[in-house]
Formats: sequence, C-alpha cells, structure tokens
Amino acid sequence: MRLGVIADDFTGATDIASFLVQNGMATVQVNGIPERGVGSAAQAIVVSLKSRSCAVETAVADALQALRWLQQQGCERFYFKYCSTFDSTARGNIGPVTDALLAELGEALTVISPALPVNGRTVYQGHLFVMDQLLSDSGMRHHPVTPMTDSSLLRLIEAQASGKAGLVAAQTLDRGAEAVREALTALAGQGVRYVVLDALSEQHLLTQGEALREMTLVTGGSGLAIGLARQWASHEHNSAAAQAAGAPVAGKTVAISGSCSAMTNRQVACYRQQAAAQAIDVARAIAGGDAYAIELCDWVAAHQQDPLAPLLYATAEPALLQRIQQQYGAEASSEAVEQLFARVVRELQQRGWQRFIVAGGETSGVVAQTLGVEAFHIGPTISPGVPWVRATERPLSLALKSGNFGDENFFARAQTEFVS
Repeated sequence: MRLGVIADDFTGATDIASFLVQNGMATVQVNGIPERGVGSAAQAIVVSLKSRSCAVETAVADALQALRWLQQQGCERFYFKYCSTFDSTARGNIGPVTDALLAELGEALTVISPALPVNGRTVYQGHLFVMDQLLSDSGMRHHPVTPMTDSSLLRLIEAQASGKAGLVAAQTLDRGAEAVREALTALAGQGVRYVVLDALSEQHLLTQGEALREMTLVTGGSGLAIGLARQWASHEHNSAAAQAAGAPVAGKTVAISGSCSAMTNRQVACYRQQAAAQAIDVARAIAGGDAYAIELCDWVAAHQQDPLAPLLYATAEPALLQRIQQQYGAEASSEAVEQLFARVVRELQQRGWQRFIVAGGETSGVVAQTLGVEAFHIGPTISPGVPWVRATERPLSLALKSGNFGDENFFARAQTEFVS
C-alpha cells in the first residue's frame, strides 16, 4: 500500500515525513512535483508545495497536479497535510483544496484532524487548542499572514468550503475504532462532508488511524500520520537505518529565522545569548539589490569558525511587527525579506555552505526552492515534527522548523546533539 501526502508548505512536509518514518513507513519527500518518479521502495511519498498562503486558484491547481502525479506513482490513499494550527483565511486555502481533492477522487466525505498532542495541539468538542489556550486566544491570533481568530474547526471549514461539517467527539474516540466508523457512517447519512475529529492524546490518534485506514482521502496535521503509519507499517522497514540516511552532512552551518511566532521569538532570544546574531533591516531589504545580501553573507563568513552557527533573523515581537507592517505594508515587507533570504542562501551555497537551519514555513519554502533540492532523506528528529533532512543527490542538509515547533534551545540543540 502506498500513501501519497500533499503538504501545503515545506516545514509541514518534513513534519509529517518524520512521523511516518518514525512509525514504520519507508518515506521519501519531494519538493514540488518532480518530472520523474521515485524508487519503488517507498511506502509513502510526501510532496511539499508552497501553497498555504498563495492565491486560492494556485493552491487548488498545485494540489490537483500533485494528486495526479501521486496517482501515477501508484498511490491509493491520500493525505492533505496542513498546519496543526489550521493556518488559513476566510477564503482558504484548506477548504477549497479539500473540496477540489474530494471532487477529483469522487469522494463525498473526509476528516479534519489537525491535532498533535505531543506539541500541545489538541481538539475538544471541535475546538482547536494550542497548549492550554483556545487557538483564537493564542499567539496565532496575531499571525501576520493567517491570523486565527476563531477556534471552532466546524465554523472554520464551513466558512471556506462548500459543505456541512460534523463532529466525532472525544467520548466516541474513547470507545474505539468501530465506534468512530459507525459515527462516520451516521454523519455521512446526514449529508456531512467534513468530519472534525477530537483528539486529546496519542491514543486518540491511534484510534483515528485504525478507523480511517481504508479512507481514500484524509486531511489534517501530522498527528494523524502516527495512527495511519502504525496501521500500514512494514515489518521490514528499519527506522534507525532510514534516519541514518538523512543524518546531517559535515560542513559550514547558518541559521535563518523568518517566523514571528511566539515560540520562535523565544528561540531567537535564547540563541542570541549563545551565538552571533544579526537582525534584518527591512528598509534595506525593501531597497533590493545584491549589496545588502553580500554584506550579510560576509558577516556570516566572519563567524563561520564560531562554536555555534551565526543567525540571521527577521523574527520580531508583535508590536514591532505591527510597526513594520504599518510603515512598509505587510505583503511588501514579507516579500522583501523572503527575496533577501533567497539572495543570501544562493550566495552562501556558492561559498560552500552545506547546512541550513531555518525557522518559519514561508522562509523554509524560499530556502528549499532557492537551493533547488529535488528530494530528501528524512533524518533524526530534533524536536517532534522537526527532523534533519538530507538531499538525495548532493551533500546538503536542512532543518526546517515550523514557527511554533521546538523548545527554546532548538537552534543550539540542532547543532550540538545532531551534528558531528
């Protein structure tokens, strides 16, 4: 059996790939839609797109192209992977992409399961929690691209999709997989198109996996992958050997942070006390050109012999971020910083940098695309959902971290515990 995963950003792709590998499925991750197929040894294929916050029409077109490519590779089950905080707007892109995939596959029902309890993402009575806060009360309320001001997954999916939502509550999950299957059948009979699944623990995810193993299309964060992988795991798969293939290469390292999440702010503040760090000047980024990028690369090179890698960061606290967006415009400032990071990464690669630690989904997408990596081996896990990954075709390693993932010492641990 093969599972085809369509991930809406690069950090989300490495996130779910790491959980699949850890739980027994031989997995390969590809960036974008390749022109050729992958080796037959893979049980799961993860396609990483950059479609979380692009135009709805583009996100739908990319997802459908990925689906058709995965079908050509022999995949029979499909998984639309989005962030565990359901990052989206009133228009999408989660709802429209889900609708398009259902239509293409001729299916009438799917599930919504963003929970990842190990990282504090739980769902109760259809409401998404971040640690002990409702999503709408968490730092995601102030996200610069996809501010989340509602925690009800039923309302969120109905607002941006074209069908009716229903709920399978935690009490049903406590009764086991058969009870979940019966609830799904009953909801389908009521015309429900999107079934939100509560999850308060990993056991709930395992129950979900057992109940959904035959479903053609599921959607969610990476947590559901734990349950599904346990159902489909190959006894011949050696997780340790697979992760060894993705172990980070030796070479010069740089850390880059574009996320403004609450956790990344804490991680950057912690790392600034340990290593050289340089904040990005947004005004100079907006001015464009290569001069500022070269200056930053020269600064990185000056610190290449330091015990810990130098950090370039555009991470900012909410008040500062708001001032920047008011002065330069949210879209213009974000685009300028991304383009600057692309220039920096391109130059550093030419100078021989081979390891990149990156915080933020959008920033990770820019870095991976700039480096032109086609496919990755999944390496050791730094924090839940954040593995080192290694390019299959050349000596190049990345650690791509979603904004809110990892502990406060993430940047240092990625180097001291996992890099020789």
